[in-house]
Amino acid sequence: MNYEVLKNLSYGMYIIGAKSNKNVGCVVNTVFQITSDPVMIAVSLNKENETTKTILETKKFSVSILNQNTKIDTIGTFGYKTSKECDKYEFVEYEEILDVPVLKDTNGYLICEVVDTKEVGTHIIFICKVVKMDKFSDNEVMTYAYYQNNLKGKSPKNAPTYIKEETKKSVWKCKICGYEVEMDELPSDYRCPICGRPATDFERIEK
Repeated sequence: MNYEVLKNLSYGMYIIGAKSNKNVGCVVNTVFQITSDPVMIAVSLNKENETTKTILETKKFSVSILNQNTKIDTIGTFGYKTSKECDKYEFVEYEEILDVPVLKDTNGYLICEVVDTKEVGTHIIFICKVVKMDKFSDNEVMTYAYYQNNLKGKSPKNAPTYIKEETKKSVWKCKICGYEVEMDELPSDYRCPICGRPATDFERIEK
């Protein structure tokens, strides 16, 4: 399958915030509205995230909507560090609304209460009712495409849109008969099983 086609799906960029004994949060790109009356949204979060575990406990979280002025450092902190090991909110301006953290330098926020969950492989989909929301600015929202193309960002491993990059394999090719073998390094005493030539007659190629 050609996984590149998945990059044609549209996403936004958001920071999910929650609080139990401390504030936690993570970057997501899968937040979408599913009804308008009442306002309901769905969010997908990796099961291993500290934020996910907190939301499962408290049943409440915030969605901060990022814009193109959001610092790449903010995305790095919330996307690649873990709340288990550091206080991510130490590095950003935020306020607590209905007892959950909301980032200030964003386009706005949603406060959500969980009404249902669905396990889907590595992730959990949270179905939520929006109980409060407000707008902060009219800046251009940050889309996932903008993040990738302009900020040269990549999905962290726990993101639902993460695509594992294939590791290039080292292939050694016999210059005499064209026989190829895959291995990181070719032993000095290696001989071609086809023509019997030594390792010195092999060249490394990338595939």
